[in-house]
Amino acid sequence: MANNQEIAKQIIEAVGGDENIVSAAHCATRLRIMVKDKEKINQDQVENIEKVKGAFYNSGQYQVILGTGTVNKIYEEVTKLGIDASSKGEQAKEAAKSGSRFQRAIRTFGDVFVPIIPALVATGLFMGLRGLVMQEQILALFGMSPEDISQNFLLFTEILTDTAFVFLPALVAWSTFRVFGGSPIIGLVLGLMLVSPALPNAWGVAGGSVEPLMFFGFIPVLGYQGSVLPAFIAGIIGAKLEKQIRKRVPDAFDLIVTPFLTLLIMIFLALFVIGPVFHTVEDLILRGTVAVLEWPFGISGLLIGGLNQIIVVSGVHHVFNMLEISLLENLGYNPYNAIVTCATAAQGGAALAVGLKSKSTKLKALALPSSFSAFLGITEPAIFGVNLRYGKPFIMGLIGGAVGGFFASIFGLKATGMAITVIPGALLYLNGQILLYLLVNLIAIGTAFALTWMFGYSDKMLKNQQQ
Repeated sequence: MANNQEIAKQIIEAVGGDENIVSAAHCATRLRIMVKDKEKINQDQVENIEKVKGAFYNSGQYQVILGTGTVNKIYEEVTKLGIDASSKGEQAKEAAKSGSRFQRAIRTFGDVFVPIIPALVATGLFMGLRGLVMQEQILALFGMSPEDISQNFLLFTEILTDTAFVFLPALVAWSTFRVFGGSPIIGLVLGLMLVSPALPNAWGVAGGSVEPLMFFGFIPVLGYQGSVLPAFIAGIIGAKLEKQIRKRVPDAFDLIVTPFLTLLIMIFLALFVIGPVFHTVEDLILRGTVAVLEWPFGISGLLIGGLNQIIVVSGVHHVFNMLEISLLENLGYNPYNAIVTCATAAQGGAALAVGLKSKSTKLKALALPSSFSAFLGITEPAIFGVNLRYGKPFIMGLIGGAVGGFFASIFGLKATGMAITVIPGALLYLNGQILLYLLVNLIAIGTAFALTWMFGYSDKMLKNQQQ
């Protein structure tokens, strides 16, 4: 068995040697290598290295899947061998220069919303826990009923569950300014202005208890609590405006003039133009999404569950982050999560079947941990290391995801949060849905496992690939 240093050397050699490597970084599961010439990469050699679960070139980076924990150790050895280290963010900036305009736009979209997700994950877990604690059956175990819960306790839980969404425009504007080269603190203040208590509350206006302010007789002005798109567009324009102002202002006055003019101009644009227009656009997108998710007979679950992992492979799945955030904010729940959870679980089920059916020790060592990784919500090792490599297991995983998504849609499962799936995702269904959630995951896993076992894999595929 090769040690981590030997594996690091083999990876460097297989990607064209240290002279072909610009820098290396890593994320939770992947070693990310910036290379000068991707034609010098020996794909087969990389995939045959011990502990490597798959590899692919995407977004300007060669990404070697090693799995959680292992990737940190291999990365450490790679840097010890003289490869320049860079942060994932620094590599992302370099990678952003490559690919089509559409690919760059999707990467940028992900760069804006991914940093916000941890706060929304925590909020979703708080919602799930509150749902669990407030169930009559749970309270009865302690001799209590919902009427026994104090208002102070409810207020405390509202602080945990509502704060991130109340100030969501501030988070979005901050992150957008950061990505587009503006000053994040100016973006944060602009976002906070959009939810200023001096403005009519968006939820009050939606509920009919508050009227928006009308300017010039036709422009409605209100707060944008929970809105995403107005803050996102304002962040893009604001960051670009700040950079243009900074170029024209003498250095001696930059500290005073640039933030003053940026905020003054942007709050006018945000409240009178961007807000009204893009709040309407956001509402139309949300209505369309909800309409699709409410298609009868589980059709939406069937389609989304079947296609989700294809979207993940293409790398454009980050575009759905905004939709999930809008669903949570406007509906109070997320029906999309359960469907994509089934898609994730099914790929794990397919990889599990390959691992148990194969007699190859190396393939077992690759497929079984990869399937467990998928059950924790990370499908890359299973998809790129096993299922896509042999083709049919990936297709059987798509079918399993479609079947599981169909039942998730039929049962009307509603998550209290986003971004975590399968086993960790169970925490989002503590509001009385946990058994149905487990059932649809088992259906997805079982379908993909059975189809892969019967039709999706045999060791003849392994032999054919080795020839």
